[in-house]
Amino acid sequence: MSSLVIPSAANSGPLPGELTRATTPAGVLVVFAHGAGAGQHSPFMRRFAALLAARGLDVLTFDFPYLAAGRKLPDRAPILEAAFHDAVAAGVAAFDGAARAVVVAGKSMGGRMATHLAAQPEAWRAAVPLAAAVAFGYPLRPPGPRGGDRVSHLSRLRVPTLIVQGTRDTFGGPDEVTAATVNAPHVTVLPVATGDHSLKVTAASGQRQDAVETSIAEAVARFVLDAASVPPA
Repeated sequence: MSSLVIPSAANSGPLPGELTRATTPAGVLVVFAHGAGAGQHSPFMRRFAALLAARGLDVLTFDFPYLAAGRKLPDRAPILEAAFHDAVAAGVAAFDGAARAVVVAGKSMGGRMATHLAAQPEAWRAAVPLAAAVAFGYPLRPPGPRGGDRVSHLSRLRVPTLIVQGTRDTFGGPDEVTAATVNAPHVTVLPVATGDHSLKVTAASGQRQDAVETSIAEAVARFVLDAASVPPA
């Protein structure tokens, strides 16, 4: 793991990033965004960055501007999107031609922003193509009165998109996500039995959390390597 300073027009200063390099690189860079409540150093982000790197994917995590500035309230979507684009550009530059394809990914809010980028191909400015998007726990329907339209842009996706969704997710389970994306042919939903919004399974399920996360990482790696037309390691 190594630090990366991300120049950002979306922020008053650079954004912090961390690169987790693949054990056997496949030439695919995953730019992985955090959720609203915890940054790139959260246990979830670190675990999945390591799991994906062990399966041939280089991973760049970063903090959105609000978190880098020590604020708790997330920035508005245009700022989050711009910062995501900045992270992609910095990650591609850091690999100096070694990345042949990019995957945008994220947990919860970060996953939703990944789908925003994937639904706006005209705004893509990286030097390498976008191959896929991945959302870990899509925030389809936030608990409480908040909300807004979180679905219509998904019909504009032009790359394969994987949504990993726990069956106990209070933001919407796999069936609800599948129903909401009926007009989004590029979306595939991967259910996680008894998983919550952070994909944590119940003790009663008889599953070990580390085994579940390993299985998820293997499925994600297969999905994105196939989308990027790279044979799995």
